[in-house]
Amino acid sequence: MQKNLANWDRLLRIFIGAAIIVIALYHQSWWALLGLALILNGVTGRCGGYALFGFSTAKSCDTHAGTNKPE
Repeated sequence: MQKNLANWDRLLRIFIGAAIIVIALYHQSWWALLGLALILNGVTGRCGGYALFGFSTAKSCDTHAGTNKPE
């Protein structure tokens, strides 16, 4: 599977997810599951919502870059 999250997006999700978990555990809320999902997205570099809509913040890795062959 190809990653669709850029490094800045991954770090932001991990930070926000951790903050949500801390706040949710303090208030004994189920919102911690949202934080866990964000951390999981950040760690794996893959977002299901982005994949569903064909969106990506990651730079694409083209293995044919630099070749001047017409297609």
